[in-house]
Amino acid sequence: MREHGGNLDLAQQRFGGRAEDWIDLSTGINRLPYPVGEVSARAWSALPSRAEIEALHLAARHAYRTSAPMIALGGAQAAIQLLPQLAAAGRARILAPTYNEYAGVLSAAGWDVQEVAQLDALVGADLAIVVNPNNPDGRSFAPKDLLALLPLVGRLVIDESFADAVPQLSLAPEADQQGLLVLRSFGKFYGLAGLRLGFAIGNAADIGKLAALSGPWPVSGPAIAIGSRALRDDAWAEATSARLADDCDRLDEMARAQRWTLVGGASLFRLYETQDACAAQEKLARCQIWSRVFAQKPTWLRLGLPGSEAEWTRLGEVLAR
Repeated sequence: MREHGGNLDLAQQRFGGRAEDWIDLSTGINRLPYPVGEVSARAWSALPSRAEIEALHLAARHAYRTSAPMIALGGAQAAIQLLPQLAAAGRARILAPTYNEYAGVLSAAGWDVQEVAQLDALVGADLAIVVNPNNPDGRSFAPKDLLALLPLVGRLVIDESFADAVPQLSLAPEADQQGLLVLRSFGKFYGLAGLRLGFAIGNAADIGKLAALSGPWPVSGPAIAIGSRALRDDAWAEATSARLADDCDRLDEMARAQRWTLVGGASLFRLYETQDACAAQEKLARCQIWSRVFAQKPTWLRLGLPGSEAEWTRLGEVLAR
């Protein structure tokens, strides 16, 4: 497996403790998840119907403010795995540094992959990939600047896994245009990553190909039931977006007290420049708080946002030592 956050098993091997003893801030997953509520016995026992899947799609169109064709999949990662099969292998350019699965998946499928640092360097690619807002540095681009790339590349993939709290950045409303494909993650913002739910939104031809590749039941009954409910809960989404904005400010203030410099971030994580990220990670880990470091950037430390007030207190106490 490539380097990722969420590798709590590694933290336990090195520093001990049970999983429930740890505060896992190595991911960008909301630690105050959507209240799942009751899930019917039928959702667990019966194969999902077409009507139920379409109800989920309608809820996602509501949440993402789009009327474009879409398909629900087992997380945004499931869509990434299928990307190489949408067209014959060619030149892929990825705006980097970013989520490392894109380069790995495409290279394994025979694509010529190049990572570039600027948006205009994507021009001429058969497949261009932008994560917006970006992971791990939070860099973001206006929709008009991304749309300007459409006639200049073969296919443009925009990964909006961290866009729920910043809907003004989303290209989902424009996703039915030829050559544009938008990926959305459900589990991060709603704090239910284990549900494995995400969406690909695009033109009818691309969505049809993805549907054929993913098979007849690409998501589970519980994912459909919970996702359909959560994606229509506008009040929860608005309150959560406001809380996350306040929490980002709160974490940034804690980081300043450590003399860490904010590199960037999105609504669910912050990236800091430190003197020694591994030393900072170890200090936190000895008190069973897990963070994310980067082999290629030894001074970068990424932290997700604590959830409960008890988690905030514990983080503050550890940092103050």
